[in-house]
Parts: sequence; structure tokens; C-alpha cells
Amino acid sequence: MPGLILALFLLVCVSAASQEKSQIVYRPPEVLEDAHFAESFDSGPLEGRWVLSQATREGEEEEEDDTAVKYDGIWAVEEPVEQVLPGNRGLVLKSAGRHHAISAPLLRAFHFLDQPLIVQYEVQFQQGMDCGGAYIKLLSQSEQLNLTRFSDTTPYSIMFGPDKCGEDHKLHFIFRHRNPLTGRYEERHARRPDWDLREYFTDRRAHLYTLRLYPDNSFEILIDQSVVSKGSLLEDMTPPVTPPREAPDPSDTKPTDWDDRQRIPDPSAIKPADWDEEAPRQIPDPAAQKPPGWLEQEPDFIPDTLAQRPQDWDEQIDGEWEAPLVPNPACKDAIGCGPWTPPMISNPAYKGKWKPPMIDNPNYQGQWQPRLIPNPGYFEDPHPFRMAPLGAVGLELWAQTAGVLFDNLLVCADMRLARRWTRLTWEQRLSAERALAPGVLVRLLSAAIQRPWLWGLYVFTVGLPIILFISFMWPDKRFGPPDQEYYYKKSDEPQPDDPLDSLGSHRSRTQGAGEPVGLWDETSGMTSKTTSDPKPEPRSRK
Repeated sequence: MPGLILALFLLVCVSAASQEKSQIVYRPPEVLEDAHFAESFDSGPLEGRWVLSQATREGEEEEEDDTAVKYDGIWAVEEPVEQVLPGNRGLVLKSAGRHHAISAPLLRAFHFLDQPLIVQYEVQFQQGMDCGGAYIKLLSQSEQLNLTRFSDTTPYSIMFGPDKCGEDHKLHFIFRHRNPLTGRYEERHARRPDWDLREYFTDRRAHLYTLRLYPDNSFEILIDQSVVSKGSLLEDMTPPVTPPREAPDPSDTKPTDWDDRQRIPDPSAIKPADWDEEAPRQIPDPAAQKPPGWLEQEPDFIPDTLAQRPQDWDEQIDGEWEAPLVPNPACKDAIGCGPWTPPMISNPAYKGKWKPPMIDNPNYQGQWQPRLIPNPGYFEDPHPFRMAPLGAVGLELWAQTAGVLFDNLLVCADMRLARRWTRLTWEQRLSAERALAPGVLVRLLSAAIQRPWLWGLYVFTVGLPIILFISFMWPDKRFGPPDQEYYYKKSDEPQPDDPLDSLGSHRSRTQGAGEPVGLWDETSGMTSKTTSDPKPEPRSRK
């Protein structure tokens, strides 16, 4: 009966959850005109907004059959495989093991002046990820920017997002910094977050990745609105933005008499006279003896006497025919056959090649290093935040696993606008996931359907506390009928005298008639014995 009641209750919970799921409705986010870029993939096909790359392989010209196109991976706008918001769609990388490239221009260029940069987007590895990336590139604005030729060589200002291959889980933040002396751009990588990123690649759920850059050169990286890394563009990038003031002199060479050997062989050591370098490492055991019964004259294998030469055997072509070898039947019950050799043991006289012992080098001068000179490439850039302006958003990826979904991309300079976009997109998804997430009771029911033996565990878990409560608490008078007598321990509260007792004595309920009963005499302070028979004995007359 308890199991049936539990099952009915769980079924009611499942029905309520199903009804709640049917009531979830997706609300597309409104257009943010103040954003530099906002894309939810809910407004129709990609044409007109996104540009597929037609870049060819290096050194090859474009052909009519597109065989030289480098980026032949397929993109599609579709709903996730496991949908939590019916009607919500995203950009999906469809081709495993191929190169993909697609980009879209910003509504207006972003210039790194006095406003922060906020970049955020959602990624869902619907099939997990074995090896591949899901990062985005913020392409640098220039007259040479051609999105139809977008490739891995297209200049970008920032690269941000997750990447994985094997057990190496990364979250990239790379920006290209212009060297003011040479004019060349160099990549600066943020240090790896002190965060376990494994779950984001394996749980097959959507996750929100956010990058915030501030004019004071600080940055924050968030996953699902939780900060996983933060730092400074001046102090927490590799290699650092500001080079060292001094550098090794490339023209300096190590002196020929410089001794950098920390330990040397002892020149005064002499090989002992009894040191035999020719002694073998192992020798035959001199104490070993041939076991009795060893048939030294019998070989282990003998020619098969029953074998016959094949009729088509040609000795001129196949050579002289020999019968195949078979185990010697004489050795079947013997301890061994053939020549006996004693086992090998370690040679107690073996010492190996003699070498003099090592001692500290009295002439040791330390490890040589070239002298330092003022770094000719030294410069100071107090504002690395001021990067090349942004003109487009691009996805240039290779992935071994398909099904990577991108959604709700945003590039803006207003924190309030970013929070509003997050509320319209990410938080709507979270609300739907919470509504669809099975409760504890529903999960218990699902587990019991797959493993029926759990019903017994459920009944035992629910029934045991009830049984224990009744067993331990029922004998207490406070939990029983007030008109019943109970056994009281010495530690219980004082109870009124038994009305059946007389003369202030307590009579044992276990005593029978005629047995002596102890009575307390208040005057003497002693106990006298009498019988439990209430009838007095008749007196004899004199």
C-alpha cells in the first residue's frame, strides 16, 4: 500500500510537469538599436545578414566547381535537438571534420575610446566535443576587410571563446596589440582561468560566455554570469604588453675558459687493483647439479616417422625433403631432455666499468649568461585597451564533432543594454530549463521505472521511520490511552499511590496468596513479614 500511494503521487507530479511544459512559450528578444551587433537568429534566413566565406586554399585559384574553396562546411539556422523553448533557433555548425567560416558586419564600428566593450554569446555542444573550437573573432575595421574572403589570415582585434582538443579544455581571450616601434601586430593571450571547464564541453547544455573590457585596461570573463577570470591587459597577458627594459646582449659570447661544470670526476682517484672490469654480470650457478632423470642424450624433438614425402615434391625445385619434427615421446615423462646447463646467477665479483667519484668543482663559475643591455625594443603603452576598431563578427572554425549551436550574439558598449539582452535571452532560457527540470520525486519515479527493485527500497525507506517511531514511543503513557496502566522506570516522574495498597505499603503484584509480604512499620522503621492471605486464622479456645 505505501508503494502504491508513492507511485500515484509521483505520477501526479509527472503530469503537472508535463502540463507546465506545454505552457512554455518562446518570446523572441526585441531589436536593440543601440547595440553595435545583436543577433538571435529568429528573423529568417542568413542571406542578407551573414556572409559565407568563399576563400580558397592558399596558392590555388577559385574554380567553378568550388573544389578549391577552403571553407566547405555547412551552416544552418535551426532549433536545438533537445528544445526547451519551442520556436527558438540558433546557428548550427553541421559538418564534422570540415572548415567553416561565416561573418556579419557590425551595425556600426566599435572604437576603443572611453566606453567598455561587452561581448557575449551562447554556445551549446549538442553532441559533446572531441576536438574543435567555438570561439568568435571580432574583425578589425579597415578598407581591406572583405567578408567574402574571410579566412584565418583576416586581421582581427579580439578572439574569444571555448576551445577543446583531447583533455585540453581552453577558454581563449586573445587580443592583437600593435607595437608602436615596429607597427607590427602581436598576439597577447590571457592566462588560463583557474576553473574546471570540462563540464561545459560535455553536459550538452547551452552556456553563456561573456567578455567585458574596460577603458582602464581591466577585463572580466564570465560563464553563465559567473566570473571565471579577471585581470589587467598590462599585467596578466602572455607575452606582456610592455617588454622588459633590459635584454641579453646578442653579441656577447661565453669566454673559452669559463667553467660551468658544477661537479667533476675526482682527478686524484685511482682504480683499485682488484677491480675487474671484464667480469661478467652473470655466471653459471656453481652449486647447481643436473637433476636425476634428465635425458641428456634425448633431443626435445625428433623427425616424425609417420610422415611421408608428398608425391609432387621436386627435390630440384623444393630441395631435399625432411620429415617435420614432433615432440620426443621419450621426454613426455622425463624431467628434461637435451643438453643440461646450470642456471645463471648474479656474479658476486661483478663491479662494471670503473669510474672516478664525482666531487664539487673548485673552479665552478656558475651558469654563464650574456650581459644585459638596454632593450632596443622597449616601449611603454599605458593604453592597450585602444585597439584597432571593430568592423565585423566572424566564426572561423574547424570541429571534429558537428552540432555546435551558437545563439544570441551581442556586441555593445552599455552594461545596462547587456543586462537587458541577457534578461530577454539567457534568463528566458534558464526559466524554461528550470520549469522542465524534473523534481526529486519525478527523478525517483523515473529511476524506479528503469530499476523496479527500487520500489522495495522506497517502501523500506518510508516505512522504517514510522515503525521505529511506533516501537519506541508507544509504551510511553504520554502517547497512549489515559485510562491504561503502564510500567514506570525509576527515572520517571513520581506517580500517585496504588489504591489497592493498604497501610502505606506497596504490595508486589507478582506474589501469590500465602506468600510473605513486607509491611513497613512507621513507628519502628522496620519491615515485618506477613502472609498475603487476607483471611485471619481462627483462634483456639483454652
